[in-house]
Amino acid sequence: MPYPLAKLPPLDLVRGFVAVGRRMSITLAAQDLHVTQSAVSRQIRALETHLGVPLLVRGFRSVSFTSEGAQLFRMADVWLSQLGDLTEQLRAPERRTPVTVTTTIGVASLWLLPRLGDFQAAHPHIDVRVAADNRLIDIDRESVDIAIRYSLRDGVPDNAAWLFGEAVVPVAHPSLKTRMLDAEELQRHVLLEFDDPTRPWLQWSEWLNARGLGRMPTRGMLRFNQYDQIVHAALAGHGIALGRLALIAPMLADKRLEAVGGQAASATEHAYWLVRNTRRATPDAEVVTRWLMEQAEATARELTA
Repeated sequence: MPYPLAKLPPLDLVRGFVAVGRRMSITLAAQDLHVTQSAVSRQIRALETHLGVPLLVRGFRSVSFTSEGAQLFRMADVWLSQLGDLTEQLRAPERRTPVTVTTTIGVASLWLLPRLGDFQAAHPHIDVRVAADNRLIDIDRESVDIAIRYSLRDGVPDNAAWLFGEAVVPVAHPSLKTRMLDAEELQRHVLLEFDDPTRPWLQWSEWLNARGLGRMPTRGMLRFNQYDQIVHAALAGHGIALGRLALIAPMLADKRLEAVGGQAASATEHAYWLVRNTRRATPDAEVVTRWLMEQAEATARELTA
């Protein structure tokens, strides 16, 4: 039997608590709600009295959650976000709600965005919002419909759908006329480095060491903190990059880039996965999901061709 509605805490009290939790500040929460600090404090105390447990630990100009407060905030924040989305739709029914897709900056720039034009042409009634972020976004809290994750299998939910795997090979602009990547070639060319130590399989040191070339001098190295910058530098002829085949397959197909002669692709344990937000299972999100899976199948075929 459902919990009696009359015994639930009033919405105003929960809203005040969530406002404090989002800012971790009573002062800033009061500004967000356009009320006084004392009004917010009274709401928190009233909610604590209603529930019979403390929710916040109050320090000097600071607040933190108790364990009960953290538990309540995780649930209430998501619920109020969803209520806000629905309220916006009901107030402006003519306004279309976009399907939000999140992924890393590199995947968004190199794989997703070049394909979105075809999707919009085929589905002009569906708006798509791309949230490119290298942080692991909480899809519930950020109201995200679909996430494309780059991860090991145990780093994604059980219901995540595999899109395609990851393989890496040195690539360069055809104008560089690179031959077999050996000690002589390393002295002729600049290497384009992904400056992210958490992805060693995408860095030159590991690739060179695995082939006994780690001690060989190179002409130089350019470092970038975003992977799409590396690809753009390679396209401009600035050096040799470690190309992630799933992301650059079209550039290899149309000869904007070419694999360095004699070098085979090396596979990694990481792969690309699609994660759905089951709380936002809308018809439009289903259409976008099917389209993403179709694009992934095409990419997988390109990688095995």
